[in-house]
Amino acid sequence: MSKVVLVTGGTRGIGAAIAEAFQKGGYKVAATYHGNDDVAKSFTARTGIPAFKFDVADFAACQKGVEAVVTQLGAIDVLVNNAGITRDTFLHKMTPVQWMDVIHTNLNSVFNMSRLVIENMRNRGFGRIITISSINGQAGQIGQTNYAAAKAGVIGFSKALALENAGKGITVNVVAPGYIDTDMVRAISDNVLEAIVARIPVKRLGRTDEIAAAVLYLASDEAAYMTGATLNVNGGLFMG
Repeated sequence: MSKVVLVTGGTRGIGAAIAEAFQKGGYKVAATYHGNDDVAKSFTARTGIPAFKFDVADFAACQKGVEAVVTQLGAIDVLVNNAGITRDTFLHKMTPVQWMDVIHTNLNSVFNMSRLVIENMRNRGFGRIITISSINGQAGQIGQTNYAAAKAGVIGFSKALALENAGKGITVNVVAPGYIDTDMVRAISDNVLEAIVARIPVKRLGRTDEIAAAVLYLASDEAAYMTGATLNVNGGLFMG
């Protein structure tokens, strides 16, 4: 029987690539989104992957959303915490709203979604939880104290959760992308983007399918002995 995968923020960018990779791998896939109905409809029309609209920063909304996914596809075997936003500015200019929006969506959502699937995974003796962090959660970045804090936080969260569930057939891992060729990265000004690429040892941006491949591996039976790990997919820009 095909395993069920839920990818948050799964209708565009890295999330869409992950969702499609799982679909091609024979999994039953659901994606979540929060904002853009047109993009979600286009994604579902193109792929056949159902998209569920709810705010992953809202625990009650997540409860209803997870219930809807389980009703339609079955119990969730693999959770990919991918949803994320940026609200970049220097800390001395950052508002509490800019701080909390990023913490809620990028960090609290990982608690919300993981909490809602972990009990059933423990009862069934199998599960995969994979969270997308960022090179900037490891190395820091100017103007991203909120984003860096959240992306560093999910690494610590994942290590602790991995320890709690290692004896239950559940692995918990992280993928930390570098600069990937997405709409968000392409929105960076040309001169800044050129400077970034010049610092990357492989001299190019990453591809979304390269992140998806790492996630697909961590969900596989072959990765059953890997838990609490962070896979860096960044072209050698950070090797910590």
